Amino acid sequence: MAKSMNRDGKAPTQRMLRVGEMIRRTLSEVLQRGDVHDDDLARMSITVGEVRMTPDLGIATAFVLPLGGQHKEEALDLLRRNTREIRHLVVKGGSMKFAPELRFEIDGTFDQMDATRALLDEDHVRQDLDD
Repeated sequence: MAKSMNRDGKAPTQRMLRVGEMIRRTLSEVLQRGDVHDDDLARMSITVGEVRMTPDLGIATAFVLPLGGQHKEEALDLLRRNTREIRHLVVKGGSMKFAPELRFEIDGTFDQMDATRALLDEDHVRQDLDD
């Protein structure tokens, strides 16, 4: 999981990172196995890139992306529609005493990488890098 800043501008603690990674792995397994009782969601292949926890571990924000980056909004709608069941399955599959609130957002990491790659391919940037 990336060490991004949380809302108050502080780096996440080891505990936040550890719990976030456990939820990310469990959520990935739940989605991969198709455990959620939603045929539309079961048909989609969704990657969970990162899960960020709030400092009190009460909210887990999962950054997701459908395979190929297609149908992002549909994937978000399906995940949000099934949040209650997904939350139950994640807690059942992990070793957690309580269930954090799950939130889903689109993972923009690949878009950021593409934008950076395009920027580095520009002639004037390449010229500066070659110097």
